[in-house]
Amino acid sequence: MEKFTTLSSTAVPLPIENVDTDQIIPARFLKATTREGFGENLFCDWRYDGDRSPKRDFILNNPTYEGKVLVAGKNFGCGSSREHAVWAIYDYGFRAVVSSFFADIFKSNALNNGLLPVKVSDEFLHKIFTEIEKNPQTQIRIDLEAQEITIVPTQKTENFEIDVYKKTCLLNGYDDIDYLLTLKEEIEQFEQKQVIF
Repeated sequence: MEKFTTLSSTAVPLPIENVDTDQIIPARFLKATTREGFGENLFCDWRYDGDRSPKRDFILNNPTYEGKVLVAGKNFGCGSSREHAVWAIYDYGFRAVVSSFFADIFKSNALNNGLLPVKVSDEFLHKIFTEIEKNPQTQIRIDLEAQEITIVPTQKTENFEIDVYKKTCLLNGYDDIDYLLTLKEEIEQFEQKQVIF
C-alpha cells in the first residue's frame, strides 16, 4: 500500500448525512474482483444521468472543487459491507475521508485499503464545510503521526483517534501480510525455542 504520513490538500465537500455504500458504488458495478476502475462509477447515480451525461449540480462534476480529501456528512459509509465502496473512493483519487461518524465496517475496510477515515466532532466538521464554502481552495492538513487535522487558513486543529496497529500499517504502507513479514525474524526465533515432543 501507499504510505500515509502527512496529507495537505484542498477538499471536496459532500454535506449529506447517511451516505450508504450503495450510493457510493451501486451494486450493479460489483462484478469486478480487482480494485482498479471503480473510481469512474463513484456516486454514479448522483453523478450521471441515465445516458451517462454528468449532472451539473453534483459536486464531483463541479470543477471548482477538487483534492484528495472528501469531507462528508455524519454517518458516512453505512449500509452493506461492500469493500468496493472504499475501492471506488480510493481509485477516484481520495486518500482521506473526513466525517463526524463512520459506519464500523466501512471504517475497517478503509483502514485495510489505505484510505484514512478521520472522525471529527460535529462542530469541527461544520467549521470545515464553512471554510470550504467561503473558499474552495481551502487547504486541509492531516498529520497521521500526530493524529491531527488542521484547517490551514484558520489554523483550527482537532485530534482524531486511530487504532495503533492500523496507524503503524498506514505510516509504513503495510497491509496485514506486510506487517507479519516485518516480524519474520521474531517469529523464527520463537519457533526455534519451541520444544518438540
